[in-house]
Amino acid sequence: MKGEKKNKQAFAFVLGIILIGCLIQAAGWIKNDRLVFPDVTEILRAFFRLLNTPKTWLLIHTTLRHLLTAMAVSTVIGLAIGLLEGYSDFIRMLFRPLMVMLRSIPMLVLVVIIMVLTSYDKVPLIGTTLILVPLISEAVCEGSRSIDKDLLDVYRLNSGFNLEVLWNVHLPLMAGYLKQAYINAIGMGLKLVVSTEYLVQTKNSLGKAINTSIYFNEYQDIYAYALIMVLLVVLISELPLWLIKLTENQSQ
Repeated sequence: MKGEKKNKQAFAFVLGIILIGCLIQAAGWIKNDRLVFPDVTEILRAFFRLLNTPKTWLLIHTTLRHLLTAMAVSTVIGLAIGLLEGYSDFIRMLFRPLMVMLRSIPMLVLVVIIMVLTSYDKVPLIGTTLILVPLISEAVCEGSRSIDKDLLDVYRLNSGFNLEVLWNVHLPLMAGYLKQAYINAIGMGLKLVVSTEYLVQTKNSLGKAINTSIYFNEYQDIYAYALIMVLLVVLISELPLWLIKLTENQSQ
């Protein structure tokens, strides 16, 4: 049953990609503008051409490095803030204005502020981290508050809060909240990284490549880069879950 369900989900996902292609094709017919809305076959040719170009993998490496580093830093900060917010209403209210500001501030404004404060090469990392922190901290906070207090009382009988308790008690009990937060954070994080790379013209990045494609009116390459980004999000979000399930099956 699980295998059949996964096959249906994979089939639906493929249909979703085909739907996007149909929408682009329809937009080209409606606007009668094949420059901005190129034929799907042109996009696919550009996609495979880019994948066969060594420089594309350098662009992907640069953007993925920014994304994974931002995810790691935002996880540490978000986990710390979320746990504090989960245990104290005072701290939760103390951080709320800051979290609301980070969630609502326009990305362009944040990038300009960061550009003034630091060097351009650090903007993708810092900007993405600041936006992802509220997303992760909120999930951690809600997850910690949803834990059965009786379960927490059990470990308190034997020890106080430490890294071992965090790893073996809190994180497993908050897994559902964290999983959804990370799925959202990966997609949002990649968009933020590419947007900041575009704004500050980060060398050898997907953001810079998209800017170059716009300058030369190579819209088929822009859609091809978008398709690459979709595949990256799917790969990064699904690969850890697949490795966890593989490990669990081997241990059994």
